[in-house]
Parts: sequence; C-alpha cells; structure tokens
Amino acid sequence: MLAVIGRVTLYALLTLRHLVTPPFYAREFGSALLQIGWLSLPVVGLTAFFTGGALALQIYAGGSRFDAEAVVPQIVAIGMVRELGPVLVGLMIAARVTSSIAAEIATMKVTEQIDALVTLSTHPMKYLTVPRVLAAFVTVPLLVGIGDIIGIFGGYTVAVRSLGFNASTYLQNTVDFLEPLDLISSLVKGAAFGVIAALMGCYSGMNSGRGAQGVGRATKSSVEAASVLILAANFLLTGVFFSI
Repeated sequence: MLAVIGRVTLYALLTLRHLVTPPFYAREFGSALLQIGWLSLPVVGLTAFFTGGALALQIYAGGSRFDAEAVVPQIVAIGMVRELGPVLVGLMIAARVTSSIAAEIATMKVTEQIDALVTLSTHPMKYLTVPRVLAAFVTVPLLVGIGDIIGIFGGYTVAVRSLGFNASTYLQNTVDFLEPLDLISSLVKGAAFGVIAALMGCYSGMNSGRGAQGVGRATKSSVEAASVLILAANFLLTGVFFSI
C-alpha cells in the first residue's frame, strides 16, 4: 500500500512539473474539456435534481416530528452546497470520466500507441495526462456549481409543488442562509475531486497490464481508487473548512 501511495505521489508531482513546462497540447485540452465537462452535464444534472428533491422530502419528514418543517430550504441549500453536491458530482465523474480515461489510455498502451508517441518524441504524460488533469481541474468546479443550483432547484420544486411551501419565501430563505464560505468550499472540493478523478484514471491507464484483462483491471482499480480518495479528500476538506 505504501509503495502504491509513493508511486501515485510521484506521478502527481511529475504531472505538476510537466504542467508548468512546454509544450502544451491545446487540441487535447479542448477535447478533454468537452469529454469531462460538457458531456458529463446531463448525468450530473439529473443526479443533482433527484437528490435535491429526495433531500427535501426526507428533511420535511424528519422535521415534522419536531415541528421544524420550516427548515427545509435552509438544510437543502447547505446540504447540497457543502456536502452532497461536490461529493455526488465527484463520484459521477469518477464513474464516468475516470473509467473512460483509464480504459482509453490502457488500450493505447496495449496497442503500443504510447510507444509510438515516444518514438515521435512526444512525452506521453504531456500529451495524455496533463490536458486531462487540467481540464478536470477547470470543469469539475463548474459542474459542481451547476449541480448545486440544480439540486437546490430540485428541492424547491418538491417543496413548492408537493409540500405546500411558498415559492418566494423558499428562495429567500435559501439565499439568506448560504454564506460565501459555503460556495468557496463547494468549488474547492470540486477542483480537488476533479484532479483526483483524472489523475487516477491516467495513472491506472499508464500502469495497466497487457491484454484485455489488464485493461479491465486498470479500469476497475481506477474507479475504486478515485472514489475512495474523493471521499477521503471530502472528509479532510470538510474538516479544514469547518475549522475556519
């Protein structure tokens, strides 16, 4: 386990070094932006909407036992922005993007396309890893912000349509309750989760075994590692922002 942690850490440091040194492959970066950001938006939006709606129902059901039904908008807002929004988006990205990156790069390794890049004097990390990690760092916070909004809207829809809340009062309570630190923590978590998801996909793909089984193992291990690291990073970042 310690050896794996060391290899991943060295891989992350190498990625950071290549990130600040030329050349930079803008076309690969643009393609990664499309794959990670735009094409992930539907699944992120649907996940956030249904989660926000379910959260509103659960809070209303729990609050009714203590005559505290009025706290639904406040708890939905802080729950989505500080915790559920970033974590769910991170896990969706791990399921969709990390697996895709790992399978793509592992297949390139099996078919010796990575060796061809080296033959053409193209560094594989600069061409494959850096654009994807940078694209995830840029796009996942945006996805988290959109997911937060859609999740709050899901709670708003359920509360107004099914639970009898006043629409304007619900929105006003949501706006009044959220603080700038809540939004900052959400976006910071999104950036961290995006880097973790892309980095683990690239690392697993680059270090995959040969053959179809190697590609399958790389894909599975990348999603498992990214999911666990995202949850661990969420715990650490929550503790950091809690202490502020």
